[in-house]
This record gives sequence, structure tokens and C-alpha cells, in this order.
Amino acid sequence: MRAVTFQAPYEVRVEEKPEPELLEPDDAIVRVEATGVCGSDLHIFHGRVQIEPGFTIGHEYVGTVEAAGDAVTSAGVGDQVLGCFQVACGTCYFCRHGNFHKCDSSRTFGHGATLGSLQGTQADKALVPKANLTLRRVPEGLSKDVALFAGDVMGTGYHATQQVRPGDTAVVLGLGPVGLCAVQAARVAGAAQVVAIDTVSERLEMARRFGAQPVHLTEQSPRDEIKRLTGGRGADVIVEAVGNPQALELAIRLASKCGVVAVIGVYAERCEVHMGLLWIKALRMETGHANVIGHLDKVLALMASGDLDPAPLVTHHMKLDDAPEAYGLYDRREALKIVLEP
Repeated sequence: MRAVTFQAPYEVRVEEKPEPELLEPDDAIVRVEATGVCGSDLHIFHGRVQIEPGFTIGHEYVGTVEAAGDAVTSAGVGDQVLGCFQVACGTCYFCRHGNFHKCDSSRTFGHGATLGSLQGTQADKALVPKANLTLRRVPEGLSKDVALFAGDVMGTGYHATQQVRPGDTAVVLGLGPVGLCAVQAARVAGAAQVVAIDTVSERLEMARRFGAQPVHLTEQSPRDEIKRLTGGRGADVIVEAVGNPQALELAIRLASKCGVVAVIGVYAERCEVHMGLLWIKALRMETGHANVIGHLDKVLALMASGDLDPAPLVTHHMKLDDAPEAYGLYDRREALKIVLEP
């Protein structure tokens, strides 16, 4: 089968790989029909996240179950399914408390030995462990493009806005797909106003379409705009969806006293935090992977109802064989969301 593999920084390649085989009773094999290129894939592409050359990358997928172990009950052979970006055991201390993203034996698709040596989903087929937790049937009428978002990007945006309360002012810093999904999720959570900050005009316009107040990072003053919109108070919840120290610094400065800074952007290195400002404003900071498995059924229900709709974010459909070109487009920010198909 074909698979997209990491070779070196800024180099991916489509190679032939052996087809996956069932290893455990709760494994499934999915014939992939749609797989996304994600912002966290770019961290691998850039060499920021280290994985072994030749490893299959990708972690977003929709497809059809081709084989399933005897213990799989969540889906059967022939069912169209979507999957989460990581797998969890369901039985460890953290899983029993609903924190599936911090499972003791968690494995993440397409991220090499550091995160469990689970081959990725930018391939013709994928082995899916712990299928009862990892997979869901695609709701009737939901397109592959939309379903693809439930297992990572929309689940992450939803997770980032869990502290938004009705009437809040929420700010989203960084309008990639995760940030734009967070804009939608904040509105669904009841935010009275959502402010969206970026430098790319097309992304700012998309945020406007989703009901946000767009603010250009460099052509306007985000601090002045937030003060104006909140009567000088600051924002109740800031979603930092960039993964950049300067964005984190800005998030802390935009927050109101007793506000929440939700850091959903990926960090793989040390960075300085203005702890004095964080402390004096009594801010709460939430970080880490999103609990996508824990949110999956709610997110799917909201997408099936149309309350959350990521369909406008898909700007490109490309063939799996064109993955190297797709990564180049995405890296140059010439695409918002790329869906790769067989």
C-alpha cells in the first residue's frame, strides 16, 4: 500500500509499505478514504518534532472498516468510520477519570517512537488499536470532509473553549483550522463576543463569517481593540492557537483579571512566561493535548446538527500521491485545510 513518510526536514515521500494486520482483539483496519494535513504535521515536516525517517505520518482519517478483531463492537466491517488522532486504553487511572488524552499507554498516530510508534493515517490503510474508544460510525448525512474534523481539529477547538461561559468575551489568537474551529466552539458555548486575531486576511474574513470580530495582528493594536470591546476589562478567555512565545505573551496581556488562557498551540521547547503578570492578574492557564476522545460524541452531535460546521475550512482536495506538493502548499500558508484522498 502507499503511505506518506517523513524523510528529513522539509521532505516527505509517498512510499510502498506492507499492509497492516490485526494484532489484538480490539484492533481494526480502516481503508482510508480521506485524511487531512494538520498543523501538527508541519511540526514534523519542519523537524521540530523528531521522528524516525521512513515513518508513516498523519493522524486524521475517515474510511471504511475492512477488518476488525473479535472484541470490536463500536463498528463493524463495511461501516464508514472516523477516528481520533490518538488511542487510549480506557482502563488506567487517567482514563477512568475521563482524561483519555493523558492515558498511561496513549499512542498518537504518525508521531514516531516518542508517542507510541503508531504508524500514521496518510496511507491507503491504517491499523487502529483500541477501536472501541478510537472509532465512531460517521453519522448519516455527514460528509467525509466534515467528519474528518471530529477526531482532531474540531475536537481540539472545542476542548480549548471549555472555560467559555455565556456572556463571556473570548479571544482566539491564530486562525489556522484549530483556531477557526475554536471561534465556532466559543460561539456555541455562549460567548457574547469572539475576537479573532491573525495576519492573513482570508483567515480573518473566515472568522468574520463565523461570527467573530476580526483584528489584524500588526495593522491594528489587539490590546487597544480588546480594551475598547470590553470597557477596558480584558477578555475572559484567551485561546492561544499558535504555539509561539510571542503569542503566549500577548494572550497573557489580553486577558482580564481572573481570566483563563487556554494554550492549545503546540510547544516542543522551552519558552519564557511573564509569571509576574500571570500571577498579579490571577490568571488560570490550561495547556496540553486536547481530550478529543472525551469530547468526541458531543462534537459529533454538534456537527451533525450543523451547530459546528468546519466544511468551509477545506480549501483543497488532493490525491495521496501529491502529498509532497500538499505539504509545500500548507507550509506556505496557501491552503487552510487540505484533504488527501486515494
